[in-house]
Amino acid sequence: MPSNLDTLVTVFGGSGFLGRAVVRALAKRDYRIRVAVRRPELAGYLQPLGRAGQIHAVQANLRYPVSVEAAMRDSQLAINLVGILAESGAQTFDAVQAAGAETVAKAAAAAGAELVHVSAIGANDKSTSAYARTKATGEKAVLATLPSATIMRPSVMFGPEDQFTNRFAALARISPMLPLIGGGVTKLQPVYVGDVASAIAEAADGKTRPGATYELGGPEVLSMREIMELILEITDRDRALVSLPFGLAKFQAAFLQFAPGALKLTPDQVELLRTDNVVSEAAKAAGLTLEGLGITPDSLEAIAPQYLWRFRPAGQFQRKSA
Repeated sequence: MPSNLDTLVTVFGGSGFLGRAVVRALAKRDYRIRVAVRRPELAGYLQPLGRAGQIHAVQANLRYPVSVEAAMRDSQLAINLVGILAESGAQTFDAVQAAGAETVAKAAAAAGAELVHVSAIGANDKSTSAYARTKATGEKAVLATLPSATIMRPSVMFGPEDQFTNRFAALARISPMLPLIGGGVTKLQPVYVGDVASAIAEAADGKTRPGATYELGGPEVLSMREIMELILEITDRDRALVSLPFGLAKFQAAFLQFAPGALKLTPDQVELLRTDNVVSEAAKAAGLTLEGLGITPDSLEAIAPQYLWRFRPAGQFQRKSA
């Protein structure tokens, strides 16, 4: 049986937030890693995560099948992490998360490789959110093309470079209030990016069930209000939490979708918040979770202080004790 040193893994989207954690986890397990990204010249920072020559970046764009096929050449495993939270130009939900997912699956099948496809909890072809609908379409296309593929559905991920906790911490720096869309009652199960990467590495090691869909969540189910309160506590910011009805939030998002940085909010993101984002009882019963893979998930409260301390007011940068 070949060792990991003999196994070439192509990671699509390996330079992103989750990608960096996945590349690090695979490198620790001695896989050879080909990182397939649109701008490989900007992915050099990944190489120190492994040994000399272990990690190599190549150009690939899911909208161009030929580039995906080239990136898969001689690979034994494909990991597709590509996804977007907002559309921009040709990078639409359909192109990236639906058609793009199918393109990767077809390339993996043609190469005789296995596939780990990262989707999201909440993927649903009947959702009012285009993000959630195209995630579901992508899953179906993947399994239709490669029935042995493993699907990973994480809840909202957090970690040092996330666009979740960092975004609200940055907003608290400049705004006297934080909005609670829909009253802040939507429930999430925030999951540490390192735990998701470990689950994907377990799949690479062949520890997951072929054709199964895993739901990855942290140890706690929290409302958006509770998450906001925790972020404010960690960053030592006293900010008002103001309830914002879904209708008004969607109206504002029609304009804020063009805003920069932490102020950006799209109508589709508002739609996503109408539905809880937690691990299902069915996944728990079937053992298709982090715990089912032998991974004890880290909590938001334990990890977030390690990086959100930098958002504390000037002169108060010392990290809070646990």
